[in-house]
Amino acid sequence: MRANKGVITAPDIFEAVFEAHYEEIRRYIGRRLDPDVAEDLAAETFLIAFRRRERFDSAVGGVRPWLYGIATNLIGRHRRAEVRKYRAMARTGPPPDDEGHDQRIVDRLSASVSVDRLAGALARLSKGERDVVLLIAYGGLGYDEVAAALGVASGTVASRLSRARTKLREVLG
Repeated sequence: MRANKGVITAPDIFEAVFEAHYEEIRRYIGRRLDPDVAEDLAAETFLIAFRRRERFDSAVGGVRPWLYGIATNLIGRHRRAEVRKYRAMARTGPPPDDEGHDQRIVDRLSASVSVDRLAGALARLSKGERDVVLLIAYGGLGYDEVAAALGVASGTVASRLSRARTKLREVLG
């Protein structure tokens, strides 16, 4: 891959990239994860982009899908860390109860059934299918942009989306 040096290496150009895309990336991460961690991961997305700006290749895709690719990788890393944490908690037992039984019941009841159904349906998708669906739905990216963000062919994006839609229809009706 040939790097187009100078495309986003100047600080003022990178600042413009940050200003143009930060909120969009933060919202995307917030939709995929807890909004409380979105700010941190969005900042980390741009830190990684800044460190790798010399390697950015505009011939592969635009800045936007490049940033979404970085953000999607960070989301995956965050989720894997959560899984490790939950597995460790399962081995060691639950943490001390801070909120109490009544508050846990209220919290559970306040969750929307439709959100639970959607979350369950999304959990049944493969990682690749879920990433494609969420980049299109939450990120508003087109097939080519999703392909660039994930480093796959546009045809792969189309087939993953088709499989995901079929699975979602089966679960959600």
